[in-house]
Amino acid sequence: MTQLKSYASDPAHSRGRLHDEKRDVTRGPRDDFQRDRDRIIHSISFRRLRHKTQVFVAPDGDHYRVRLTHSLEVAQIGRTIARALGLNEDLTEALCLAHDIGHPPFGHAGEDALEEALADFGGFDHNAQTIRTLTKLETPYPRWDGLNLTWEMLEGLAKHNGPVSKPTWALAEANDAMDLELNSWPSLEAQIAAIADDIAYDNHDIDDGMRAGLLSLDQLLELPFIAERWRAICDRFADVPQERLLPELIRDQIGLMANDVLRTTQARIDQLGVKSSQDVRQAGQMIGGFSSAMAEQERALKSFMYKNLYHHPKQMGAAEEGKMMVGDLVKAYREKPELMPESWALALPGEEPARTRHIADFLAGMTDRYARNRHREIFGERADRS
Repeated sequence: MTQLKSYASDPAHSRGRLHDEKRDVTRGPRDDFQRDRDRIIHSISFRRLRHKTQVFVAPDGDHYRVRLTHSLEVAQIGRTIARALGLNEDLTEALCLAHDIGHPPFGHAGEDALEEALADFGGFDHNAQTIRTLTKLETPYPRWDGLNLTWEMLEGLAKHNGPVSKPTWALAEANDAMDLELNSWPSLEAQIAAIADDIAYDNHDIDDGMRAGLLSLDQLLELPFIAERWRAICDRFADVPQERLLPELIRDQIGLMANDVLRTTQARIDQLGVKSSQDVRQAGQMIGGFSSAMAEQERALKSFMYKNLYHHPKQMGAAEEGKMMVGDLVKAYREKPELMPESWALALPGEEPARTRHIADFLAGMTDRYARNRHREIFGERADRS
């Protein structure tokens, strides 16, 4: 690891964990942020990401991305940027790996179904559910619930997109247990994890969309900045068939975005006179991110992807089916809690809102295929759900 800059998060000065732990040297000479990363990697909820939707619901092909592979790609980009800026690579990587753990099955469609089901019970938010999963629902330790992550890790997960003025009930609970200073800006590591997420899915979703036949190169070249890069690549590889050049376009786009983040973030650090991690939190603005020119291009790319991929009729149909299944399962478990596994059924609270939130915890942890199988068991292949 490179030498940490003064404004990086230093594990030697971590604000600690909710539960005190005695350092067990038999488990290796790791610092606190390395332990956080390893706890994420070894968690059940992280393993479940291999069967959760990224873009395509329960994809048939082996080459499409899922939440797990997306998270690994985010971590690669985030760690590279963190290293170049002199930030803590391990904390950045841990945040990247954990950022999607709270997503329910079927992506945002499943989230919409849970938001509707919990409308009278505080709602549902996948970012808050990530923290709830890692602080309450994972139970690998004998003396406490959760993974007992550091303050810096939980802070980064809570507000990697900026200060939170109106926390949801799940985030408010976590904040009551360990004040995460929700009104301040997050560490630079968290800010880089957030922008690495954007870089990864902006570009890798293009690859998956074209592989699925829902996007075409001609459509993509309607974006002037993409067309310019494509022409340069074709000139550079004039002797190579064009069908071999799409991965090069994706790589170029990722590289250009990452380099823009490096230049822009370092310039803001210098301009603001940032000297410490506390300076970062008190800067009054997001420091890690794109330049205004790149941000404009990125917004145009996102708009293109929503229009042509995320809201494609085939995608919308699959999303509606996923939303329906999650909604059906919520109703079924409310009416017949015994349909849940015994451990979940026995732990079901008797009063609201805890009762419905408990059911949502169970559903949010499901993979796409597990949810499909449970729905099939309860409702059959052609059940009348009118």
